[in-house]
Amino acid sequence: MEILSSKADGILTLEFNRPERKNAITNAMYLAMAAAIRDAETDPAIRVILITGKPEIFTAGNDLEDFLKNSAPTDGASHDERGVFQFMRALAGAAKPVVAAVAGAAIGIGTTMLMHCDLVYAADNAKLSLPFAPLGLCPEFASSLVLPQLAGYTRAAEKLMLGEPFSAQEGLEMGLVARILPVAELLPFACAQAAKLAALPPASIRTTKQLMKRTRTPAINETMAVENELFFSMLQAGEAKEAFTAFFEKRKPDFSRFS
Repeated sequence: MEILSSKADGILTLEFNRPERKNAITNAMYLAMAAAIRDAETDPAIRVILITGKPEIFTAGNDLEDFLKNSAPTDGASHDERGVFQFMRALAGAAKPVVAAVAGAAIGIGTTMLMHCDLVYAADNAKLSLPFAPLGLCPEFASSLVLPQLAGYTRAAEKLMLGEPFSAQEGLEMGLVARILPVAELLPFACAQAAKLAALPPASIRTTKQLMKRTRTPAINETMAVENELFFSMLQAGEAKEAFTAFFEKRKPDFSRFS
């Protein structure tokens, strides 16, 4: 199973389990996670959702071959039918608290999804990145809104425009990460925090989350829709095609002919 899903003591745990491909996420994996989150939302026994990876890697982001195959234009198909959109809609809309435990690289969607979690804990080996602009694309799933709110415009611009990896310490300073721990301590600590949440009054926790997100939820939904249309339009354009071709050919992309 490339997504390990388990329920115990009021906690749904979702674990990326594709280490041979650096936990790169396929459409099927997105659909599995979306279904698990939607199920957890309606399961009265589940009070918290925990998302984690492996000690050496959280996720390398999209499995590019699978992503490009499933992102090709299809007559009559809406972008929001794709697995990634279903997963992010479920995650961003979750009423129950979501805890993330991040070790190793969290690339692309691996960092984007953290902006929609409630408690984000990172190992000291974590490396985050949002490499969309260098790939000829744009920010996704409201990251162009949420990251500037968290980190301030100039720091968010640096991460979103240059797309360079940044450390867990920078994530902490930006407000994206709540705490940094040694790798061996990360998952036990995140599980303990999830257990604390599961033991608290569930309606109180859900209402507190709802109130904190109340004013920005409409803006997040609107921004997601705008970014989604632009993202998939840019995916079919020349700059992205050059970036992905260069990636598969293991060469540096050449954007000099674009204006």
